[in-house]
Amino acid sequence: MGLMMSDVDRFEAARPRLEAIAYRLLGSASEAEDAVQETFLRWQAVDVGRIEVPEAWLTKVLTNFCLNMLTSARARRETYVGTWLPEPLLAGDPMLGPADTAEQRESVSYAVMVLLERLSPNERAVYVLREAFDYPHREIAEILDVTEAASQQIHHRAKKHVADGKVRTEIDEAASRRIVEEFLAAATTGRTEPLVRLLTQDVVAVGDGGGKVPARAKAFEGALAVAKFLRGLFKPSGAKRVHTGGEAEIHATTANGGPALVAVVDGRVIGISCLEITAEGIAAVRNQVNPDKLVRATEQWAGTDHGDSPLHLL
Repeated sequence: MGLMMSDVDRFEAARPRLEAIAYRLLGSASEAEDAVQETFLRWQAVDVGRIEVPEAWLTKVLTNFCLNMLTSARARRETYVGTWLPEPLLAGDPMLGPADTAEQRESVSYAVMVLLERLSPNERAVYVLREAFDYPHREIAEILDVTEAASQQIHHRAKKHVADGKVRTEIDEAASRRIVEEFLAAATTGRTEPLVRLLTQDVVAVGDGGGKVPARAKAFEGALAVAKFLRGLFKPSGAKRVHTGGEAEIHATTANGGPALVAVVDGRVIGISCLEITAEGIAAVRNQVNPDKLVRATEQWAGTDHGDSPLHLL
C-alpha cells in the first residue's frame, strides 16, 4: 500500500529532528542522511494507519538503525587510515538540531562529539536522546527495548564518561571570533612564543585526512610541539597551493557551536579546524581535512553570505 501525501508530509516534518538525532549518533552527516532515508523506506513499507504514535515509531526505527550502523562502523574504523574524527557542521546547518538549552548545545559541540566515540552504542543513544532531545527514560526504554531503570543507569554511565573528558566552557559568538583571530594571528607570526601563550600545557592537535589528505596519525601533544606544528601548518607556501589547487582563504567561523577556522579554495572547503577552549587556554585543535567529510560544509559555505575578507591566505 502506497503512502498518502499526508503521510509523506508527516515524515518530511519529522525529517529535521531525525537527521539531528542521526548526526549526533553517527558523527557523520552523510551517514545520518542514509539512516533517515532508510527510515523513510521502512515508513513506506508499513501500514501507517496502524501506527499509534508515528513520531515515536520513526524515532525507534531510526535509532535502532543507527545502532546497527555504529556497530559496523567500529569494525570499519579499525582499518581507517589515521585518526577518525567526526564530520564538523558549520553554523546554521539544520542538522545541528535544537540549541535552546546548554545541554543541547553541549551535546553537539565538537569536543563532545569526539568524546561520544568512546561510548558504547547504547550509551551514546541514551545520552543523545536524553541530553539533546529531552526524551523521558520511559520512552528511551521503549526505543531501546530495555527497562526504564536500565536506561537511567546507562545514562548515568554515559554522562560520567563524557564528564571525565575535556569539555570546553561555553563562550559567546563574539568571544569565539576574538579567540579565533588571536589564534590565527599567533599561528602566522612565524614564531612559536605567541602560540604557546594561547595554548594549555597539555594541549593536543590531531587531524583526520582519511588517507586522502596527508595528516599525521599520532596527535601532537604539549604546547611547544603543537605550536611548532601549527606554525608550519599556517605558513603560506607554493607547495601548499599546488597541493590544494589554489590559494586557500582562511576564515574565522563557528563549527558545532564552537570557534573554528575554515580553509576555502575557490569556494570549496578543504579544511576545518575546531578549537576546544577552556579557562586555561586552547586545549585541543582538531583538523578535519578528509574531503569526504567536507562535502556538506562546502554546500553550507556556498549558501552563506560571509561578507568580510578572509583573515589569512595560504
